[in-house]
Amino acid sequence: MVGPVTNRTVTTFLEAMRAERNASDNTILAYARDLADLESYLVAAGKTFDRMSRRQIRSYMQSLEDRGMTRATRARRLSAIRQFCRFAVDMGWRDDDPSQRMTGPRPAEALPRTLDESATNRLLVAGGALGRGQLEKARNNCLFQILYATGMRVTELVSMQAASVRGQPETILVRGKGGRERLLPLSRPAREAIERYLPLRDESETSRHRKGHRPSHFLFPSLSRQGHITREGFYLLTKKAALMAGLDPDVVTPHVLRHAFATHLLARGADLRSIQELLGHRDIATTEIYTHVLDAQMKSLVLKHHPLASSGAGSGGGTTR
Repeated sequence: MVGPVTNRTVTTFLEAMRAERNASDNTILAYARDLADLESYLVAAGKTFDRMSRRQIRSYMQSLEDRGMTRATRARRLSAIRQFCRFAVDMGWRDDDPSQRMTGPRPAEALPRTLDESATNRLLVAGGALGRGQLEKARNNCLFQILYATGMRVTELVSMQAASVRGQPETILVRGKGGRERLLPLSRPAREAIERYLPLRDESETSRHRKGHRPSHFLFPSLSRQGHITREGFYLLTKKAALMAGLDPDVVTPHVLRHAFATHLLARGADLRSIQELLGHRDIATTEIYTHVLDAQMKSLVLKHHPLASSGAGSGGGTTR
């Protein structure tokens, strides 16, 4: 378990990342964990950040591999070290950048898991049936329908403002990574889910207000520290919905539904640039991965159904890795 970051230079770096780059809480936490792990390694070797050498960074990276860390994790750790070292030089804390021109392991390119349309529909139906009462079921249905309709990130979904969906809008404005805004259209099922849920949500909030509680401005309020349903809470809901839908809960996550949104749009003729805008990707190269997902699905389809394909050549199931 990595302890808290106590080095003042690291704390200042994290504060700068938040202020200057508008980094999200999740990004800041990831940097903090990565640099805290590096600090623990340096302390054990009797070293400090300001005396860190290129050789020690290489030794640390080797230790990560020895500990069985994936290439993706090691690449992310090196990226955090590089950014911290550049910041230290800019601030005048160091005269040199020991991480300069260091090359790390390339993350293995794995196709994102997704769901076919049939499996997605089963998941949406199951998600709308989850809950102990009318309010919870309407809320959960709303969560799943909005996610599939827009492909937004889970953090964007759970922290939505109630005001953003009042007045039966056909589009909603979302503020994503780096404070970038994008306009997302709502499908008819998503609009209908909102229309059913919103009155129940408002009635519940009015009742809470009468009991002395402060009303919430979130669309999906909860008693969590954040004031809205958490990413972890929705993650567990997705697992339960997958079980109800007869899908493998080990491979179905909220992010898989985001992938399904993009893959289904591409399969039905949407262009990559439009999908990039909807997903909020800064670089279209990130969006291009879905063309490979579609190619893999088409290959699987041919192997499974073509009359000349050998028996058992295809692979079944509702998900594609």
